[in-house]
Amino acid sequence: MDLPAAERAVQDLLEALGFDTSDEVLSATPLRVAKAYRDMLTPEGFEMTTFPNDQGYDELIVAGSIQFYSLCAHHMLPFVGVAHVGYLPGERIVGLSKLARVVEYYSRTLQVQEHLTAQIATCLQENLSPRGVGVVIEAEHMCMSLRGVSKPGTRTKTSSLHGVIRDDPRTRQEFLSLVSDGR
Repeated sequence: MDLPAAERAVQDLLEALGFDTSDEVLSATPLRVAKAYRDMLTPEGFEMTTFPNDQGYDELIVAGSIQFYSLCAHHMLPFVGVAHVGYLPGERIVGLSKLARVVEYYSRTLQVQEHLTAQIATCLQENLSPRGVGVVIEAEHMCMSLRGVSKPGTRTKTSSLHGVIRDDPRTRQEFLSLVSDGR
């Protein structure tokens, strides 16, 4: 990220909106905003640590209510919520903290919720080769709460299901029941 260019852009935006950036209250705002966006849009890399499934565990593994925030690609306003992430292991299992790290990694960009949901599921599918993956995301979008229709508290839910979690009605129901109980 080009921090000085971002700072200049924020200053230009504030001035275009009619604000006096020489005012003591606003003089440091362009740099603060540029740094805030840098922090919100810079994912921290991680290594997907997997382990052999030596014990042959063959039941769902679900991490629920993983809190996240992201920025709407259409308005650059936050959307905030929780992700419920699960998988049905094959030959490998993943360190549990990595489920939260995957959510964090993909949420740290300009994003739409549907794409975020699919990215998390695809990442787990590709790195684990599990028998199935399920991701459900629930979030409130400030672009809907603060502007436009102005409906605070409205939560959007998206899902991405792969493998037997998608194709087997009993496994699908079990996954969806587990994530709905985790609220």
